[in-house]
Amino acid sequence: MKPTLRTLFAGSLLASSLVFAPVHAAELHVLISGGFSAAYNKLGPQYTQATGNKLVTEHGPSMGKTPEAIPNRLARHEPADVVIMVGYALDDLIKQGMVDPASRVELADSAIGMVVRKGQPKPDISTEAALKKTLLGAKSIAYSDSASGVYIEKELFKKLGIETQVKSKATMVPKIPVASQVADGKYQLGFQQVSELLPVPGITFVGKIPASVQSITRFAGGVPVGAAHPQEAAALLKYLSSPQAAPVVKATGLDTVAKP
Repeated sequence: MKPTLRTLFAGSLLASSLVFAPVHAAELHVLISGGFSAAYNKLGPQYTQATGNKLVTEHGPSMGKTPEAIPNRLARHEPADVVIMVGYALDDLIKQGMVDPASRVELADSAIGMVVRKGQPKPDISTEAALKKTLLGAKSIAYSDSASGVYIEKELFKKLGIETQVKSKATMVPKIPVASQVADGKYQLGFQQVSELLPVPGITFVGKIPASVQSITRFAGGVPVGAAHPQEAAALLKYLSSPQAAPVVKATGLDTVAKP
């Protein structure tokens, strides 16, 4: 008799990372920001197949004023068993008593990168001087309304000494992937976390900004206070942060923080 899919998963590495579901499968509501989404989209189905639990996913930024932002969703008491977002934004929710502090799990680190529209030349951003020259020569610049964009707007331009020069042509893009706007030709240069840039069609990934002016964003997950399925939620976060999940996390442009 051929083994079932669940039997195959039970014998796999995934089994060592998960607490398997009870007889009645749970429906987990997950709120997730863009940076970890590509890895989650690949790993989530494995969790579902192994446990039988269903994942109901809503996307939104880790911060900001848009209705889709995760803190605003929680404030409206939308169903949530798991939140996956920028680490320091998660810490704010913990301080506000909205997320269980004991549930916090480190997931991955993400660097900021740059893209241009597919078919356009790749500008030089290999050094601070080259990045500065590219930004000054650009017709338009776009960045996100999440952690990477806040850093670019508040710190990067100042570090490069070009805040005044680029102010009129630099735009923060809310809610939607910056790379999609570059692909549509609305902006010449687009900056966001690498893991959010790579999945978007119609762009060319230029590279990460130089290490000397780089800002690394840590993504983390947690279980909201009052979650309907805290045990299953903890199992999902345990798997997403496991060494078994690390190759997928790395393949999406993130740097894993999983311990071997």
